[in-house]
Amino acid sequence: MKQDGHAHDTHHGHGHGGHDSHNDHAEHAAQGDHGAHQDHANPAAHAHTHGKVSWSMASRATLHCLTGCAIGEVLGLVIGTALGWGDVPTMILAIALAFTFGYALTLLGVLRAGVDFRTAFRVALAADTLSIAVMELIDNGVLALWPGAMDAHLTDWMFWGVLAFALFAAFLVTTPVNKWMIGRGKGHAVVHQYHH
Repeated sequence: MKQDGHAHDTHHGHGHGGHDSHNDHAEHAAQGDHGAHQDHANPAAHAHTHGKVSWSMASRATLHCLTGCAIGEVLGLVIGTALGWGDVPTMILAIALAFTFGYALTLLGVLRAGVDFRTAFRVALAADTLSIAVMELIDNGVLALWPGAMDAHLTDWMFWGVLAFALFAAFLVTTPVNKWMIGRGKGHAVVHQYHH
């Protein structure tokens, strides 16, 4: 009988401990759910969880931006150089055209999705402003600091060589910027919703 009693006590104790364990587990699960709800309510936490962006995605966004910038940049430099303008007016024209063509490419893409012009323009501004600004800063910085680059003629290899290097440098610096922005739902992340 003692053995039975002992077995009963042991079983009872185990069962009681088991219930405590279940209670602890339930509390832990409840806390886990509460944390999940807090993360869901917190946009920053949500963005951090789902904000992983591949380098290839960032590179594609940068190339898209670089295409418009390069068209405007080259056109501005060609016009300024051909007309014999000084460094400052030529750079101002090149930067203005780079922004114009950069915005235009994004704008056309968003308009194809059936969005009205005003909304598409806002999307283009939100998507490309920082990216183009960084790109132009690096690009024109290289051109301005490279000895003789701004004085080279259109037929001079230095003009095209330094310009190509400047655009490449701008791409390298701007890609991490775009990666950071897309990961936070900004930049070209704004455009992506209109392409799906």
